[in-house]
Parts: sequence; structure tokens; C-alpha cells
Amino acid sequence: MPASRTRRIAEACPQSPARRTGKLLDQTTSKPTGSGRPRGPANLLFCRFLDGHIKSGALEAVFADGSRAQFGAPGSNSLDIAIRLTDSGVARSILLDPALGAAEAFMDGRLVIERGDVMGLVDLFARNAPWEAGASYNRPSPLRKLGNRIAFHGEQLNNAVRSRANVAHHYDIGNALYRLMLDPEHMQYSCGYWPREGMTLGEAQEAKLAHIAAKLALEPGQRVLDIGCGWGGMAIFLAQRAGVHVTGITLSREQAALARERVTAAGVEDKVSIELIDYRDHADQGHKYDRIVSVGMFEHVGQQQFETFFRCTGKLLDTDGVMLVHTIGRMGGPGSTDAFTRKYIFPGGYIPALSETVAASEKSRLIATDVETWRLHYAHTLRAWYAKCEANRDRIVQMYDERFYRMWTFYLAGATAAFESGTMCNYQLQFARHRHALPFSRDYMAQAEKDLLAKG
Repeated sequence: MPASRTRRIAEACPQSPARRTGKLLDQTTSKPTGSGRPRGPANLLFCRFLDGHIKSGALEAVFADGSRAQFGAPGSNSLDIAIRLTDSGVARSILLDPALGAAEAFMDGRLVIERGDVMGLVDLFARNAPWEAGASYNRPSPLRKLGNRIAFHGEQLNNAVRSRANVAHHYDIGNALYRLMLDPEHMQYSCGYWPREGMTLGEAQEAKLAHIAAKLALEPGQRVLDIGCGWGGMAIFLAQRAGVHVTGITLSREQAALARERVTAAGVEDKVSIELIDYRDHADQGHKYDRIVSVGMFEHVGQQQFETFFRCTGKLLDTDGVMLVHTIGRMGGPGSTDAFTRKYIFPGGYIPALSETVAASEKSRLIATDVETWRLHYAHTLRAWYAKCEANRDRIVQMYDERFYRMWTFYLAGATAAFESGTMCNYQLQFARHRHALPFSRDYMAQAEKDLLAKG
């Protein structure tokens, strides 16, 4: 592994001084037996915490002193999880910040899952605290919560320099990981669209591309800007099936390099260009586009940059231009990013509420011409990614290490739970600068979607 990549991985997943080797997954371990209640204030408070949260499903916790406790109702659903805490500090860390504490203990081998897997463990907690019921399983202590919010707001500046660093943290850890996890056809690292049962990951991603392209109301020869183009999947799709010219921009060097290779391999280098540039700098260069598409990028903009994003995109759009923004969204109003996600996954990231997104767009006189909410499509996508990571576990561990694999699967499990039981959804927001830019009704979308898929 190149030294530069090793350094990036180390920075993304720092080593803990308390790191120990623990069993990651063991589907065959039988349910332990024994007696004795846990001792010590932290363990007792932890038991109280679990007893208050686990009502459905079953959780068995084995403590460092050999004591054990049962929580929930065995047999009430399919989730039956057993964990082992290897030292007394695990309970304390989880009580201070449930998500971050559990994640780091799991990553360090101090929280060992002896029956089930990390997806099941996170799912168990999430199902017992659904957002619709007004509950939450991830509330840190008041002091920790205050510290998280202060740190969060400080990280939301997201100027050009910080944005590049934030993107590199997640996307420049190596394309090989994403090749193992994503669909090979389009390499889409965003929510797939699952309109029918039995779809493959690749089919769901192609359906997503067609769904978005249909909303753009494309005509051959138009100029399209793809903000946050990833590995070029959207740009290639639009060039091949809609006959448009696409400029894809990204801040990830790894993504840009592979995207250019994929464009050449697809034979659309005359219609697609990939540029390594910030959207703000691109807007300052005076470019104009008929259409703008942005998929999975708005989450990286940062709360304080929402108005800047829409001011820049409004400047980039022609008078009769149309834009489609596909983003993870937050139900229930604005919030903040949890400490685990900020530290290990998406530094500087923020999941927007619909209210603050639309409010920011209105200041640039962009008309929200269509809004669609996807509730569970990302959960299906994440479970598919998780399954592919499980299938490629040995290769991922070899590429990085065991701790990275645990961190990555915890991230995928937590994200899945957020869409199945938490506050997350997906929004597709269509914008126009002029009220006459689109057909009178939205019926055109369905036929355009069918036509695009038929060209595959």
C-alpha cells in the first residue's frame, strides 16, 4: 500500500491506546449461561439504560467480571444479539455518547458481538426507538451534547480549503474499496431507486439515474453540469442516453482520475469532461448551463453554505434552466451531525432539513417546481452495500485493517438504522429559474423515464 494512502487511512481511523483484539462476528456462538448481576456504578447505570431501551427483541450483555444480564423479550422478533464488554470503561463511554462510545468500543475490540452482527445490534436499538414515536436511542449526556454542538458549528464553515480536506477524508481513501462495495455498472455512491421487488443493486442504481434524468427534461445537445460527479456514472448515463454534453466537477482526486478512465472506456469523451474544481470557483468563471444535477453532494456543503450553494447554482443556470438536487434529508427540522459521523465518516457534513433547504433556495429566487421524498430506498441500498462489504471482508481487512472494517460496517449499519427507524430520508428537489421552463404538468416525467430505461 502506498505510504500516502496509509497515512490517510490512519488519519481517518486513528488508533486507540486501548485497542485490543476481539472477535468481530460469530454467528455460531451459543447463548451463554450463568448468573450474577453486574457490579460497579457504570455497569449498573448501563443496565438501567439498556433496560429502558430494549423492550422488543433480545439483548444479552456479558461484562468484564463475568456477570451477565438479559434485556428485552426473547422471541418477540428476529433480533437476538449477545455482546461482551471486555473492560469497565465500555459502559461509561456508551453512557456519555451512545453512538460514538459504542462505535469506538466496537472498533477497538472492547465491545465484542458474540451472537449476531453489528447491523443487528444497531437495528435492535433503532427499532426500539423509532422517530415516529418521538423516541431517540442516541442522546449523549448534556455536557457531551453541548460539546458536540459547539464542535459541529465550528466545522460548518466549509471554505474551499476545508471542503477539499473533508472530501479527501472520505473519498480519497482509495477507489478499490468503493469498487468492492458499489454496483460495478454505474459506481453510484448514493441512494438507489427500488420501485419493484427483486431488483439488483445495479438495476436500482440505473432506475435512480433514469428517474433523475427524466426530471431534468433533457433535450439532445444541451449543456449539463454535474456537481459532485463522483466516478462519472451520472455523466456517462446522460451522455449516452440523452445525447447531452456534461461537465462533471468534484473535489476528490481519486474520483476524478477514475471518472476520466470510465468516460474514455464508455466512449463518451467527446461529450463528457471531468474537472477537479470547487463549485464556487466554477461559478466565478462565468459558465452557463441548461441543466444542473447534483446527487449526494449537498450533504457536504455545510449548513452555513446553503445560501452560497443556491446563489452559485442560480448564477450557473441559464434563464430557462432546470436543476435537480438529490440529497439525504432530515425529517422533523434542522439538527446537527453526530460525533461519530463527524469524526470518522463525513467531517464538515450536514444532513439538511427540507425547511432550511427551500428557505435558502428562495433567497436566490429559485422556484421549487417539484419535491419528492424517498423514505426507505436508501435503507435498501445500504443493506446491499453492507452485504457486499461482508462478502469482501477479508479483502477489505487486507487493504486497510480490522479496525477500519469495523468502523466502516458500523457506519453502514448506523446509516441503515437512521433510514429505517430514525430521522433520515431522501429528497429530490427540482428547481427552475423561470415558471415557464418546464411542461405545465409533471406527466412528462413518467414517459421520459421509460424511454431512458429502454435505451439501456
